[in-house]
Amino acid sequence: MTLTPFYRRALASFAVSLLLGLIIRFWPDNSQATVVAPAAETLAAAERRLQHARDVAALVPGKEAILKHAQAALAQREKGLLTADTAAQAQAQLLEILRTVGAAETPAVVFRSELFGVSPLGQDYATASAGVAFECHIDQLVNMLAAITARPEMLAVTELHINATANKDKRISVRLTLSAAVPRKLVPGPRA
Repeated sequence: MTLTPFYRRALASFAVSLLLGLIIRFWPDNSQATVVAPAAETLAAAERRLQHARDVAALVPGKEAILKHAQAALAQREKGLLTADTAAQAQAQLLEILRTVGAAETPAVVFRSELFGVSPLGQDYATASAGVAFECHIDQLVNMLAAITARPEMLAVTELHINATANKDKRISVRLTLSAAVPRKLVPGPRA
């Protein structure tokens, strides 16, 4: 088998390339890798870093005092929240507050209750609402509203409907909705 001149030149250049590649690959390397030394830190730079660390450390007690003060203020403000595990328990507490206020009146006021639910109030709180319908004298209603505002819980009368009745004893028909602040965890569904 004979090779054409083109293939002979290609074979020769391949052999020369292979020989040069092997020589380069296995040639002993006498130069060692140069090691880059870390930048020499000056004394002034170290002192600046130390002073900065001391300044940051000096701020910690002040920030802890501010945090404790803020937590105490929050606890004082949240003292009026209704504490309940579920929305139904919060509404039951509201109805119990209304029954207690109504029982203090003479004669005692009898309620027909309605439950409304829990709705979000900002990012961290919610409102639980419970409504009642009853008949009483106007002075009893005023006394009950005063007793509600005197309670330590964060309560609000969100709805109040007063209608006159045809009774001779001047009784009025009242529908009252009482709301209270509760933790946001009582709101059903995903938190927004």
